[in-house]
Amino acid sequence: MALADNAGCAKPSEDFPFPEIIELNVGGQVYITRHPTLVSVPGSLLWEMFTQKNVRSLARDSKGRFFVDRDGFLFRYILDYMRDQQLVLPDHFPERSRLQREAEYFMLPELVKMLAPKLSKQNSLGDDPCQSDPEELSPSADATRNLTSASAALPSAVAGGPGGAAATGAGAGGTDVRRAGFITIGYRGSYTLGRDSQTDAKFRRVARIMVCGKTSLAKEVFGDTLNESRDPDRPPERYTSRYYLKFTFLEQAFDKLADAGFHMVACNSTGTCAFAHDQTDDRIWTSYTEYVFYRE
Repeated sequence: MALADNAGCAKPSEDFPFPEIIELNVGGQVYITRHPTLVSVPGSLLWEMFTQKNVRSLARDSKGRFFVDRDGFLFRYILDYMRDQQLVLPDHFPERSRLQREAEYFMLPELVKMLAPKLSKQNSLGDDPCQSDPEELSPSADATRNLTSASAALPSAVAGGPGGAAATGAGAGGTDVRRAGFITIGYRGSYTLGRDSQTDAKFRRVARIMVCGKTSLAKEVFGDTLNESRDPDRPPERYTSRYYLKFTFLEQAFDKLADAGFHMVACNSTGTCAFAHDQTDDRIWTSYTEYVFYRE
C-alpha cells in the first residue's frame, strides 16, 4: 500500500525519466499537468517529446520547466483536448483558425478535423466569427443584381470614360448624386494583459467589421466588399445593421470611407475583463469599438 500511495510522487529513473507532475512553459504561460495527459494521444508531438528517454534534449526555461515556443494562450485548449479528446470552446470564440494551426503543429489530426471550417448556411452572425460564410466564396445573385441596377441608374458613369461622372460625382443631369448620411463601423477585439505593464499586451486580430447605416450609402462606399448575405433585398433607403465586410482590415475600411468623402465625427469603446488566467496573473480583456463617419 505504501508503494501505491507514493506512486504519484515517484522520482524520475532511467526507465521512467519524467516525473508524474510536469511543469510546462508555453510561450511564457505556465501549465502544470500529469505526464499521462501529455502522452494520451500516441503519435502527437507531445507524445514524442515525453516518451523519449533523453530528457536533456528537451528545451527548458531558467526555472527548469520544459519550454515550448508556441502560443501560450491557445495551448489551454490543446491541453484540454489531451485530457479527454473532446473540444469545448467559449461562445463566439474568435481564434478558431489559429487554434487549428496550433493543432496541426502539435500533430493532433482529430482536433484539426474538429476545427475545420464547416460550410453551413445556418451559421448566425456570431456563431463563428472566424469562418467565412459560403456566400463569401463567390458574388451572390443579389449583389450582382444590385450592381447591375446601380450601373443602369448612372449611365454617365459607364459611358463617361476618364472624363465621365463617377458614381460619387455628377450624374447625367449635372446633379451631385452623393448623398449626406452617417455610416457606423464597429468591431470586437480581445487582448491579453500581463501584470507587469501594458507593454506586455498581446492583441488579437479583428474577427469581423460590422457596418450600420443606410443601405444605399453602404453599397456605394464598400461595393462588392460588403457582405449582403445577412440582409438581402434591402430597399436602398432603409437602414440596416446586418451588413459586415469581407475583409478584416480597419485601415482598408477607413480608406474607402475617406475616398467617398466621409469624415469621422465620433468614436467610442468599451472594455471588460472576461476572465483571468488560472496559473498566472494575466487577464483576458474584450472590447467593442465603434467609429461614426459622416458625409455632408
